[in-house]
Amino acid sequence: METEPVAHRSTYAGLFLVALATLMYEILLTRIFSVTMWYHFAFMAISVAMFGMTVGALLVYLFPQYFEPRKANYHLGLSSLLLAITIVFSFLTHLCIPTFANSLIFTFVGLFSLALTYTVISVPFVFSGIAVCLALTKFPRQVSRLYAVDLAGAALGCLLLTYVLKITDGPTTVFVVALFAALGALCFLAGAEHRRLRRWTLGLSLILGFISVANTALVYQQVRILRLLWVKGETEGSPLWEKWNSFSRVRIWGSPGEYQDPFGWGFSETYKPKNRVKQLHLNIDANAYTVLTDYGRKLENLDYLRYDITNFAHYLRPNANVYVIGVGGGRDVLSALVFNQKSVTGVEINDDIIGALTDDFSDYTGHLERNPKVRFVNDEARSYIARSKEEYDIIQSSLIDTWAATASGAFVFTESSLYTIEAWKIFLEHLSPDGVLTFSRWLSGNHNANYRLVAMANAALTQIGVKNPRDHIIIVAQRSQERAGESGIGSIMVSRSPFTSAHLDTVEAVAARLKYQIQISPREALDPTFAAIAEGRNLEKIFDEFPDNIFPPTDNIPFFFFFFKVRHLFEAEFWKGGPFRTTIALPIVILIALMVIVLSLTCLCIIGPLLLTNKKVPMKGSLPLFLFFGSIGFGFMMIEISQMQRLIMFLGHPTYGLSVVLFALLLSSGLGSYTTERINLAGSMRSVVIRLGCLLGLLVLFGLLTPPIVTAFRESTTLMRIIVAVAILFPLGMFMGMAFPLGMRIANLKSATLSPWLWGINGATSVCASVLAMTIALIAGISTTFWVGFLFYVLAFTTLTLAGRRVVQNLAQSKAA
Repeated sequence: METEPVAHRSTYAGLFLVALATLMYEILLTRIFSVTMWYHFAFMAISVAMFGMTVGALLVYLFPQYFEPRKANYHLGLSSLLLAITIVFSFLTHLCIPTFANSLIFTFVGLFSLALTYTVISVPFVFSGIAVCLALTKFPRQVSRLYAVDLAGAALGCLLLTYVLKITDGPTTVFVVALFAALGALCFLAGAEHRRLRRWTLGLSLILGFISVANTALVYQQVRILRLLWVKGETEGSPLWEKWNSFSRVRIWGSPGEYQDPFGWGFSETYKPKNRVKQLHLNIDANAYTVLTDYGRKLENLDYLRYDITNFAHYLRPNANVYVIGVGGGRDVLSALVFNQKSVTGVEINDDIIGALTDDFSDYTGHLERNPKVRFVNDEARSYIARSKEEYDIIQSSLIDTWAATASGAFVFTESSLYTIEAWKIFLEHLSPDGVLTFSRWLSGNHNANYRLVAMANAALTQIGVKNPRDHIIIVAQRSQERAGESGIGSIMVSRSPFTSAHLDTVEAVAARLKYQIQISPREALDPTFAAIAEGRNLEKIFDEFPDNIFPPTDNIPFFFFFFKVRHLFEAEFWKGGPFRTTIALPIVILIALMVIVLSLTCLCIIGPLLLTNKKVPMKGSLPLFLFFGSIGFGFMMIEISQMQRLIMFLGHPTYGLSVVLFALLLSSGLGSYTTERINLAGSMRSVVIRLGCLLGLLVLFGLLTPPIVTAFRESTTLMRIIVAVAILFPLGMFMGMAFPLGMRIANLKSATLSPWLWGINGATSVCASVLAMTIALIAGISTTFWVGFLFYVLAFTTLTLAGRRVVQNLAQSKAA
């Protein structure tokens, strides 16, 4: 009888490093894809990674004669080594594949380029899937402890990536990740007889380590041998300065001494350039754009800022304390100084942008940080002001979007904590009695963005006790210039107190002088829809009958930029619509396409192997186990993604959201898995039923209590909010982590040959869940996504209880016989 292999300390270390490398690379790809492609395709990277790992697991299942238990350590080492090699080569290949602009993605060549990219990128995850599956299925007596180590490595990986990207850039981080995978291979091969493979692995580790250190040194000197070439459909030149972090790539380029026409978002058509200025270009993820300005420390050189519609609120509130959301290149800060405002507090979530403005390019930008009127704060704007005791006369946000995927944004798509009713209520509560909240947005042909802004303003004003919201709302628009397919810029101004006649006279005079259009004010409205929404009349009817979704976003459905109504997919008129409708439908079209792809791949990976191998393993009576592992795959991802969406908004900072949510869930799940090691399943299912019952109870409490807890602690310090997030996630994660190893141990009692197959089902359903969770959140909200996940755990509880009792009964009968 063949001796069952035993996992040694080196096996645990190897699995830890492979899990760490896998999650680091998975999340790193979403960051790189957000730069090279678009945020919605970055979202797809997670599904591709999960699919690759599932394919790896199924290869172990399909070829048991190759992956023999006695050669487990050798195959673990080999697959980990191939993981390290393919991480590097798949990334280099991605750099050579042209990407296409959004308008060309759905051409045949564009789709082929996209498919080729994801095929190449999925290869490393296949080898990761082989390694993890081997570790969890070839040592059945130690599966609980191994699964705990796997989750702990993944938890540390999501935390570690944040800090690696602070030290070096994205391309170099790829080599760092590959180094961790190679070190994992060395650990697996520590006790193996294949010395040549071990020497090759050691050599590769040294090479990867040297490249990582050497290129990091060059990055500090702003010298880049390895950089991105194809970025959003165009080739990219060398920058003056570039920095990566866990949620952005900031890039500055241009000629510092070159005079240019002043940059403006929405200049009045009456503006005639009097002088040129020195400007450098800054973008975030090759998409969000602004400028750094060398104004010679003479504010009169910036007089053109008075003609930009984003600064309209300054005409209404002189001598103001200004709060700027998103400092960028310092343009809104300079605007406040040009209007001679009393003070300006600039809050910027991206510390690299503040570093560029106040350190690397501080001489160029005139050392704004030294101006006694100016204060820069590195924080998330909503969270910071919620904790602040100060009141402001103007709160300004100029075209602040979240189109770029954060390190966790691949899960959360385009949620924005700034564009919700709850956020605007906070902003209004921190205005002085006559203060003004102003947001500027691109205009669309059918005004849907501005209708939604007015709806948000109406709801937020109503919640703070305002009786006649229209008296507090003004929108002015500039439509004379067209940029990137849009039809101008609109600025909404929402006052805590009613606009007076003097204020309205000022608005009308300035708008007439600068030839701006007044879309809504207490005195006039561009159309009846603006008036009805501002006044709160027949809102449900308006929202239902308007062709696009203009319902005001909430923290539960925080998708401001998602205007599409899903019901239009079932209407013939939609498919005859113009290009604008295609644009707003793009997110849901991508989700549907992705769902079709992952469902097809899931069927291919599950149904196909089942038809090929149903005679090789005892499938009879396995349906409850199939349902269990599928259910926890769906359930875990639904709950993880929904809470990531909710708690990222609570924590305020994408880095904290990634680190705290994933780290807490994965680490606690690992600890939960570890506690199942000593449970005796041979005689009774009582322990399993109790633990899964506690999980269901915790899920109910979590779902009911998390929203009020988040609300109660929203104004706490960042540290306190992190502690609260960990405290509410940790118990839940522990019990969620028990489900997989308990199910695997029951499956091993039935038939050890089923283990890779069940592992593959769990991975395949997780792939589907990553897309399904996002779809449910877009349509029905974050809370609904959570409760759907809960229902999957109810199904898991039922099916495992049934399967476990059958297995225990069969064992008892076998012993009796």
